[in-house]
Formats: sequence, structure tokens, C-alpha cells
Amino acid sequence: MYLADRGSAPSTSAAPGSRRAVPGRRPGRRAGSALSSTVLVLGTVSLITDISSEMVTAVLPLYLVAELGLSPLGFGVLDGVYNGVSALVRLVGGRMSDRGGGSGHKAVAVVGYGLSALCKPLLLMVHSLPLIGAVLAVDRTGKGLRTAPRDAMISLAAEPGARGRAFGVHRAMDTAGALCGPLVAFVLLRAAADGYDAVFMVSFCVAVVGVVVLLLFVPRRATTATEGTVAAGPAVVAEDAADVRPTAVAEDAAESAPAGPRAPVRALLGRPEVRRLTGCAVLLGLTTLSDSFLYLTLQRRLDLPVTWFPLLPLGTAAVFLLLAVPLGAIADRIGRRRLFLAGHLALLCAYGLLLVPSAGGAALVCAVLALHGSFYAATDGVLAAATADAVPEDVRGSGLAVVQTGQAAARFVCSIAFGAVWTVWGDHTAVLAATVGLALAAVVSARLLRRAGTPPSPASPSEQAS
Repeated sequence: MYLADRGSAPSTSAAPGSRRAVPGRRPGRRAGSALSSTVLVLGTVSLITDISSEMVTAVLPLYLVAELGLSPLGFGVLDGVYNGVSALVRLVGGRMSDRGGGSGHKAVAVVGYGLSALCKPLLLMVHSLPLIGAVLAVDRTGKGLRTAPRDAMISLAAEPGARGRAFGVHRAMDTAGALCGPLVAFVLLRAAADGYDAVFMVSFCVAVVGVVVLLLFVPRRATTATEGTVAAGPAVVAEDAADVRPTAVAEDAAESAPAGPRAPVRALLGRPEVRRLTGCAVLLGLTTLSDSFLYLTLQRRLDLPVTWFPLLPLGTAAVFLLLAVPLGAIADRIGRRRLFLAGHLALLCAYGLLLVPSAGGAALVCAVLALHGSFYAATDGVLAAATADAVPEDVRGSGLAVVQTGQAAARFVCSIAFGAVWTVWGDHTAVLAATVGLALAAVVSARLLRRAGTPPSPASPSEQAS
């Protein structure tokens, strides 16, 4: 792993359209082989924070359903709140961070991480459904505030042609925390007399450590990928970002005026690439089951013991961890939209396995969790990287928030609808409806993204070295 060497700016005397030398890069070496220290530190913050949050997430479904006796519909509402409230504030977080200039991204992220940390001990003090829902809403508000500015800092610290890899590294570190969190929760549930209370309190302590690392080690101002280098011309940008279609660039130039830090959502959605990505994220999000529902379906299908339930997310996290970086690099090569759609096909296969009557046992669990992890590795950071390609730097936080808000709001609706169908007709019918819906959404999304054109051919080795 290399750290980016941000040297002094080179001479700008290169001929227009030619490939200019960048300090610290060997001839013939692709841009983006170096990785900014900002990406690594933000990955560390996410790793620590995910240990905290996944400890709670791993036990929360069982706590609400088994301990409090919630119906699937009641759980669906709370799960929708847990996953959807962040959608209401992501735009706020993105806009606030953009207005704050270079230092605004970190400031808003600190507020978001801190707010979520404070909610962990509050779960010890509330026991009624409305109060638990309120605490979860505040926790998700913190997540909504921090997500867009954090991703904006990552995109600004990565070179355009390596954004998929940068987000893949961050998501891999984030997922390492998601892998550890359920393990800690599993140990605490088996070892502590008041297992749930122990999980919530330890989660709070870990979250505080994450906030401290963010405050001390993340630069106040995000370093852009072009600082210390010559900004690449249009030909280089098109070559490095395999996702940027020529027709989309022309549409952006013709239909979109330059957006400033206070650009409204309408102006961002006026950019064709942002509009397409948001539409696809919404369509696919409407049929994407939350992790909690998928794990509950597996648990009921196999009648797993309660104490083993927190281990189910480990399968998803392990596959995500293994595939996030390589799939991010593949997305940089073949196109981020293509991989984004391929990830949803993996999720469709996971749904299909849940519907097979004869499937069961450890093989079913392994297959479903492997496909679920592959889905996240191929979509989570890849969508953020694709969005970063379509949005100018000065509104990067807002642009990321627009797409993420559409996706989160759609998943909020999906959670409530899935819980309602499960309550009325049973879990098998609910999974079948989600499977059919996802298949249709994937077809429509493929047609929508195909209108963006075909990616330019990768540069030959001789062109890279010139």
C-alpha cells in the first residue's frame, strides 16, 4: 500500500491534450496507484465506528422481536426508521459540508459521528417502542449527517481514475469493523448476565474512540486529488474514469450550468448523469431488503438458536471485506455502472435461494450470505465513486447526498412494505414479491444506464507511458 506523495506543482508547459508527468509517478504507471493517507484514516474511523454500530445492529432485530414481541409490521416500521431517517438529513449534511468550504466536510462528519455515539447509552434508558424509535431516529440522523461529507473527503483525496479502488479500500476497512462488531456482541451475550445492556455500553465506548481518531488525525481541509499535480485535461479524465460516457459529457455541458456550493437539488438533478444514477438507486432500493429482514428470514427458515443470531452478519461482512478492494479496482476498469448492476444480480440470486423449498442447512446460509456480501462489495462504494465522477468538486457533498438520499428513502419504503406483506401473507410471499420487483427494477435500470453510451476504450500501455 502506497501513500500519495503530494509534491510541489510541476511545470504546466506540456502540450495541450498530451499526458503530463506527475511527481512521484513512474513512467507507464497508471494514475491512482498511490493512496491518500486521508482515505486510510477515514477507513480507520469507519472501522472503529462500525465495530460499535454493528454490535447494536447484530442484536437489535432479535431484541425487538424476541424480547419486546414486535410483529413483523412493527419491526418493519422501526427498521424503516433505522434505515430511512438518514435519508431525510443526508441532503442537509451534504449542503452544510459544501458551504463550509474545505473544512466543512470534517466539521459536519464530526457532528454526525458524535451524535450517533451519544445514542448508544440512551438505549439502556428506554424500553418503550416510541422511545426506542426516537433514539434510533437520532442515531440515524448522525449517520445521515456524516455519510456525504465523509464520502466527499474520500473522493477529493483520490485521483479520478482510482476512485473505485479508494472507496473499495475504505469500504473494506469499514467492513472489517462490521466483521468484529457481531463477534463482540456474541461474546457479550453469552458471557454477561445482562447481555443487551453490556452490548449497548461497550458500543458507546468504542464509538467515542472513533470520534477521537477523526478529530485528531483527519486533516481539517480535504486534500484534492489534483493538488500538487496538474489538473488532467478532458482526454485524460475520460481515459482515467471508465464510467464517464462521451454522450453524458456532452449532455452535461449542454444541459447543466456550473453548480455552486449553494446549488439546489433541482440543479444537481438537472445533470443527466446524476439524474440517471439517482433514478436507478431509487428503483433498485425499492426492492432491496434490509439486512435485518434477510437475517430474520434465514433464522426462521432454519430455526437457528437465539444466541447464534448475531453471527449471521459475519458471513456478509467477511465476503464484503474480501471483495471490496478487488471489485472496486474492477469497477475502475470495466465501468462502475456495470458492476453496480451486477451486484444487484447477486442479490437477486440470494433471494432466489431463499425461495427454494429443498434448500436448507449450512449450505443455504453460506450461499445466501456470500451473495449478500458480494452485493455490497459491488454496489456500496461503487455507487459513490460513480456519483463522484458526475459531480463537480465544489458540490461533491451535495451530489453524493442526492443519490444516497434517493436510495435510503427507497429502502425505507421497502422495509415498511416488506413488513406489511410478511404480516398479512407470510415471509415466503414477501420474499417472492421482493424477488420479482428486483428483477424488474434491474431490467429497467440496465436500459436507463445504457442510454449513457459506451465507455471509452482503456489507454494502451504505450499511451500510458507517453
